[in-house]
Amino acid sequence: MTPEMAFDCLLVSDDPAVVCTIDPILQKLSICTSTCQDPGKAAGILGQVSTDLVIVDLDKDNSMDLVNRICSLQNQQKPTMVAVSARDHAIPGIHILLRKPVTHESGLNSLRRAYSKMLQDFRKHTRFALMMSVNATDEHQRTIPIIVTNIGRGGLGFTAKECVKAGDLLSMRIPLPGLGREIHIRARVVWTRDYGASGCAFVHLSPFDTQLLSAWLESKYRIKKPLIPVEV
Repeated sequence: MTPEMAFDCLLVSDDPAVVCTIDPILQKLSICTSTCQDPGKAAGILGQVSTDLVIVDLDKDNSMDLVNRICSLQNQQKPTMVAVSARDHAIPGIHILLRKPVTHESGLNSLRRAYSKMLQDFRKHTRFALMMSVNATDEHQRTIPIIVTNIGRGGLGFTAKECVKAGDLLSMRIPLPGLGREIHIRARVVWTRDYGASGCAFVHLSPFDTQLLSAWLESKYRIKKPLIPVEV
């Protein structure tokens, strides 16, 4: 999902009682929904589009194959998963279990929880482009000119002509556009590429700078707001 879009859901069920109860709730949460009756076909859909939420009816044949396939995804963010079942049992990879028969109240409570998790994941992983030149300082007080390419809640990306390696600890001051002041960041390099790109995870921000960064990021998010109250 991009910052200007609504969350996307794939609802996998051929049970009219499930679909007719859940779909109106998803609409009230401003979630775009695609419905698929066959778990086998749903697996193919997931390979073609970005999906933030998967709701799967576990009482359907081959539904666990779909769950296992999603759990085995590599190198990409996994969607929030809600399972609908007549049985009450923990399932690896399932974040929320919605018991049958599904009522409006139980569906609303479960999908509100799912929305909150999706929002947390979105905030955690979303980065915003910067393209800003700053000077970073490593543990040996070496000054390294870098271009900060993006920033998010937990880290930033940058390019540098000078050599940096995974594990390096960098300190820098970044003047976020429109903020009116710099924030001081200490970050550790977690990956590098041969063409000069690198990624950092934040190690330390002061509480005040953390609040400033969070407020700046919140001002950039353009998530379509739900029509009903949701804990965020």
